[in-house]
Amino acid sequence: METIIAHNLSELPAVADKLLEFAAGRKKFALRAEMGTGKTTFVKAFCQNLGVKEATSSPTYALINEYSYSGGIIRHADLYRLKSADEAIDFGIEDYLYDDEYLFVEWPDIIADILPYDTVRINISVDEQGYRHFSFQ
Repeated sequence: METIIAHNLSELPAVADKLLEFAAGRKKFALRAEMGTGKTTFVKAFCQNLGVKEATSSPTYALINEYSYSGGIIRHADLYRLKSADEAIDFGIEDYLYDDEYLFVEWPDIIADILPYDTVRINISVDEQGYRHFSFQ
């Protein structure tokens, strides 16, 4: 496990670089954090680091957003509104979990039983000073 503290948003690209280094080629990420802790902002920094040119946004209503970069696709899923794993399976989450593209999943607990064994777990918390703590497992 590795923990990194970001004192402000300008440090998120460096945290995203550390994630790539920690992941060592793994491309599936489960993001666990409370509402408003910066999950989408962190995915945006990751996308920018890989050269995504298009605007990134929260997939809360679309369920999944896709962004192109020179090496393929980065997908960003938000399962907050889903009530069951069956709903995730119905929209095709398994296809995304087991392909060779990047996938970030917000609110992953609902699909915990079908996540690939090598999924990188990212926990984000914010302390009383407003610093973001990122733990990679």
